[in-house]
Amino acid sequence: MTKKKYVLVGCGSRSEMFYGALARDFRETSEFLAFCDINRTRMALANRYLREKYDHPEVATYGADAFDTMIEEQKPDVVIVTTVDRLHHHYIIRAMEAGCDVISEKPMTVDDEKCREIMDAVERTGRKLRVTFNYRYASYHSRIRELIMSGVIGDVNSIHFEWLLNTVHGADYFRRWHRDKRNSGGLLVHKSTHHFDLVNFWLGSYPETVFAFGDLRFYGRENAEKRGVTEFYQRAYGSEAAKEDHFALHLDQNENLKAMYLDAEHEDGYQRDQSVFGDGINIEDTMGVTVRYRNKAILTYSLNAYMPWEGFNVAFNGSKGRIELKVVETSYVNGGGDKALEGAAVGSSIIVFPMFGEPYSVELEKAKGGHGGGDPVLLNDLFGVPAPDPLKRAASHVDGAMSIMTGIAANQSIRTGLPVRVSDLLK
Repeated sequence: MTKKKYVLVGCGSRSEMFYGALARDFRETSEFLAFCDINRTRMALANRYLREKYDHPEVATYGADAFDTMIEEQKPDVVIVTTVDRLHHHYIIRAMEAGCDVISEKPMTVDDEKCREIMDAVERTGRKLRVTFNYRYASYHSRIRELIMSGVIGDVNSIHFEWLLNTVHGADYFRRWHRDKRNSGGLLVHKSTHHFDLVNFWLGSYPETVFAFGDLRFYGRENAEKRGVTEFYQRAYGSEAAKEDHFALHLDQNENLKAMYLDAEHEDGYQRDQSVFGDGINIEDTMGVTVRYRNKAILTYSLNAYMPWEGFNVAFNGSKGRIELKVVETSYVNGGGDKALEGAAVGSSIIVFPMFGEPYSVELEKAKGGHGGGDPVLLNDLFGVPAPDPLKRAASHVDGAMSIMTGIAANQSIRTGLPVRVSDLLK
């Protein structure tokens, strides 16, 4: 078997899931060659992890200004993109123009202009782009797809989808680069791309018209002042006020976070532990979205980022009955520890309500691994020898585009107060 050659750009917390899998589980099918990042300290840490955690030789490192040089010297088959979201399009397009296929972390990009540029590049170069929607591979999400495909509740006419981010994980988006919508597209793009992709996947359809409301109602200085808070700080490290704040992230108390961020910030100035009640936050924490799909199904969706538990409820209303899915997930801080804990399910249940029959529970496989057990299956699909998949969970660039376009259209609707046709954004 000819090994595929890989390089990775963007050595933040999301990158280890990919290079760790290549180094540990897929040596027979893959060869990992190089890192590229703006931060040399962070690349050195990634190489240390390769050596100490995965017993893999250190690889070449290249600064962000040497991306083209990396491609020329290493001649990879595939470039893995795990940078800040606003830079995804730059590296995706450049890699394809250089003759490489691409694996991109979600979201594929953050706005409609960049999305169109990526779609044009795929058509122009003929290269392949995969977007890593690990939630598709979670056992309960795959089971929902099977139930709908088998016609258990007939035609799905509407879905109500409620996602709760708690005061550990949800708050974390307001400490770091995601708090600036220019970087992340806001949570309706960065986080909800998972959820909107699942709806596309479950329905076998794409969004047509989107209407949304959203606001910053809990995080940010102004909201804290309204609740009577009088002590503020810019970042937790070195702050006396932060010691009594339940929302503070103490980098120096976590080995992984200290090594990846606190010890590396002298190079690029990035502060991972900003106050969630500081100034400069311009993303929403309270959102409601209505979507009509090409197959005429309707979605009502809500996302709140300051809830007391983490997880989601989904209800599917069909012509022959109803399905209810509930999942409770573990609390985690991104990059703070074991990757298998990210999005791992504490409990899950599916109940089917036939129109003229007794409700019944659906047995679910208890899968291990992050994102409901989806991470290991996705990684094998990417780097190993994937098994035939009648559910068609592998996500293409079209799937990546149609998931973010719901969030991008929702952002425009929030700005204008008007419904948005997705086709108008993708002209």
